[in-house]
Amino acid sequence: MRRRARRTTLATLLLAAGATACLTGCQSGQDDTSSGDTTRSAGSAGSAESAQSASASPSAAASTPQEPFTGLTGAQISERALKATTEARSLRMTGTVPDEESGGTIKIDIALDRRGDCAGTMGMNGQGEAELIKTGDTLYLKYDERFLRAQSKGEPQADTEALVSLLAGRWTKMSAGGADAKEMAGFCDLDKLLEDAGGSDDDTPTTVTRGKATTVDDTPAFTLYETDGSERNTVYVATEGKPYLLRFESGSKQEPGALSFTGYDEPVPAEPPSGEVLDLDDLDGMST
Repeated sequence: MRRRARRTTLATLLLAAGATACLTGCQSGQDDTSSGDTTRSAGSAGSAESAQSASASPSAAASTPQEPFTGLTGAQISERALKATTEARSLRMTGTVPDEESGGTIKIDIALDRRGDCAGTMGMNGQGEAELIKTGDTLYLKYDERFLRAQSKGEPQADTEALVSLLAGRWTKMSAGGADAKEMAGFCDLDKLLEDAGGSDDDTPTTVTRGKATTVDDTPAFTLYETDGSERNTVYVATEGKPYLLRFESGSKQEPGALSFTGYDEPVPAEPPSGEVLDLDDLDGMST
């Protein structure tokens, strides 16, 4: 059962990484006008937000004296955002992504950095929440009762009750390099996340279109529209300071969702939990 819960957490981080790669793979292109441009070979555009709530939607900005990114095509703006984002030392991802296995929705809020440290929460279909911390070589997890029961569906009742009694509301830890944690811990590595985000092997032609000035949680932003076949995704890029990617909204009916990005270059609060922590590696040793 612990393995099942671990797979769910891993799926969340995989989906988040995949969404980020989709957002930030846009290559160079040419425009016919300032409002629309075609990328000859592309992966995708943007990702990111400013972050207290993944559900916060951008709001229309007041008119500005000069339109941001004057003279730049959509592809050129996307390239600048890609460069700024992939050079970040840390960031925070907040939002919702689809879970292919359950057909439901996974909600994530996680900060991660280039040292491989991370801290955040995840939940699936509104059925409880799990907390995650990785610092150094140790991975910490804490599940609430609703999460454990939801992920134990179909298991024998006695096993579920034993699992809930053992783990609900308790911090656990394991070696980040161990078999149970190695893959998941790897997705706390911002280097890997941004490396995956930096390009795509997809040769499908993608159109990147300029939008207009707006705001994302009170942060000045500029809108880009990325069209790939019948799908049209919306990307928001910061217009003050570095042109970080702020938010991505999927236009896909098959894979709906939105991710916001904030906390660029800010410290990740990846501190070991205080109090009693259950060592799962010791439990595995006792059971063998």
